[in-house]
Amino acid sequence: MALEITDSNWASLVAGDKPVVMDFWAEWCGPCRMIAPIVEEVAQEYKDKVVVGKVNVDENPQAAINFEIRNIPTLLFFKGGKVVDKQVGALRKPELVEKINRLL
Repeated sequence: MALEITDSNWASLVAGDKPVVMDFWAEWCGPCRMIAPIVEEVAQEYKDKVVVGKVNVDENPQAAINFEIRNIPTLLFFKGGKVVDKQVGALRKPELVEKINRLL
């Protein structure tokens, strides 16, 4: 299951040893709801290798501001505490898996 990432915990998650995938989303966003099951599947499949989390931009606006999120869904990929890849818009599972595999 994907972790809930908030304005108060995102910094500690990104600073960890594992690569991180952050999904910026909102309840009202159709494409966000479309990729939600994919994000959950990947979170379960990669739970020992990658931290996968979801940031609700309506409830956590500061995280969205910090990363200059202008469109959702947006997925940020972190390695070593830095953003190394970004996906704006929906994507299919094979594309997400490919991006995660590049982090490892």
